[in-house]
Amino acid sequence: MKIGDIVEIGTLQGTAYAVLTHKHAQYGPLIRVLGKIHEDRPSDAAEILAHDVQFSCFFPLGAAVARKLVSVVGTVPLPAKLATFPVFRTGVVDPATGKVRVWWFWDGTTEWAVGEITTEQRQMPIRGVWNDALLVERLLAGWTAESDPT
Repeated sequence: MKIGDIVEIGTLQGTAYAVLTHKHAQYGPLIRVLGKIHEDRPSDAAEILAHDVQFSCFFPLGAAVARKLVSVVGTVPLPAKLATFPVFRTGVVDPATGKVRVWWFWDGTTEWAVGEITTEQRQMPIRGVWNDALLVERLLAGWTAESDPT
């Protein structure tokens, strides 16, 4: 897998795309999932990349390709807007409330506690490694980090 790989994700509603933007030593491949379902494969990468990122997640891309759950359909130079490693948020969900009380930020190397977060900070991706089922479920549901109830 190479940075800039375009990943094709088949769903029952059509085909979605993601871009491999980083490889983290602990969490593995970081993909940015683009928020559009296509009926047919677009004719060029520019059409795929024209869409906004719906969410970012770590995903076992090599294993998913080997199992034919997703496929790599091309490689592009990484667009500047996707080149910076994002700052993620993470926290432990309180089972009684279903909410995170103390959020932490993580930049790929360092983690620091921030407590409560602002509406703007709710747009930050949530750190985690997802499997193919969760990836497709959230994609089809229109899930975003901002809409996450925790």
